[in-house]
Amino acid sequence: MHWQQELRTSIRNVDALLARCGLDQASIADREGALDADRSWPVRVTATFVSCIAEGDPNDPLLAQVLPAGRELEPSPGFGEDPLLEARARAGPGVLQKYRGRALLEIASTCALHCRYCFRRHRRQAGLLDQGRGRDLEQVLAQLAAEPELHEVILSGGDPLMVDDDALGLLAQRLAAIPQIARLRVHTRLPVALPSRVDDRLLSWLRGTRLVPVVVIHCNHPRELGSDARQALARLAGEGVTLLSQSVLLAGVNDSVETLAALSEALLECGVVPYYLHLLDRVQGAAGFEVDEPAALELERGLRERLPGYLVPRIVREVPGAAFKLPLQGCGARLAGDGAEADL
Repeated sequence: MHWQQELRTSIRNVDALLARCGLDQASIADREGALDADRSWPVRVTATFVSCIAEGDPNDPLLAQVLPAGRELEPSPGFGEDPLLEARARAGPGVLQKYRGRALLEIASTCALHCRYCFRRHRRQAGLLDQGRGRDLEQVLAQLAAEPELHEVILSGGDPLMVDDDALGLLAQRLAAIPQIARLRVHTRLPVALPSRVDDRLLSWLRGTRLVPVVVIHCNHPRELGSDARQALARLAGEGVTLLSQSVLLAGVNDSVETLAALSEALLECGVVPYYLHLLDRVQGAAGFEVDEPAALELERGLRERLPGYLVPRIVREVPGAAFKLPLQGCGARLAGDGAEADL
């Protein structure tokens, strides 16, 4: 099935999601709260992702990522609608510049999955490749061309692979015409949530650009890597695309050494380097997913005891205004202080 056809079959409401997972309305304690949360941030789940959810299990960790809950509507101190203060990092229409030498382009406004912890869930806006944004795109390209220190462009959104390949291929050509840009990074959930998106047309423009392509996969649990997702990642790796992962540390989803170790092992089997494990961005509605820093430090220690260093993702928190993502402090420092050799 073509990826756009599969996208049109996505599940779009709470009761349909429960039914596809072999659950009835009584399976969740606060159905009315879930329906209210759905109105705030509507359900969207692909058939592929649902197929990886354990049937009949209301506590399944994949289901927890996409099923609305009434707790999302409860005010949480310290949580806000723009937790990373991205409005301050906006350098133009659809452009964020947080870190030196890089620019992030918000080219799409939609995603194939509506994750309940999404840090942009409250501020979706039109992407640069959405209809009617042509003038903004020209302004952005001129702005990028005028920045001699710019070496990498990141495509984000929404999910950038929600955009048609003709538009993506043309954008890649325009970016490649700017001589100082060397790399094109794509942050996406689609190879996992909608593996059919990795098709010949996508591979063609990735293969055809002079820019070094880097695809950063968002994956939180080893069961998300079903056979279709593994085939999609193998196709990307076969074209020489550098594959990295970013995950979010989520209570009730992946907050155990066993799950995180299995995720790293599964990613490596797919040719993906486990790169970042983010502490939760404190967006309003996602407080129930938060894992505190002491618990995260214990998880890091457990992963270092179990895995070779290259399979331990960098546990980081993004802090507004910081020059880089801040690594979680503690475990690495204690190991160094004990005189232990670094396991690289």
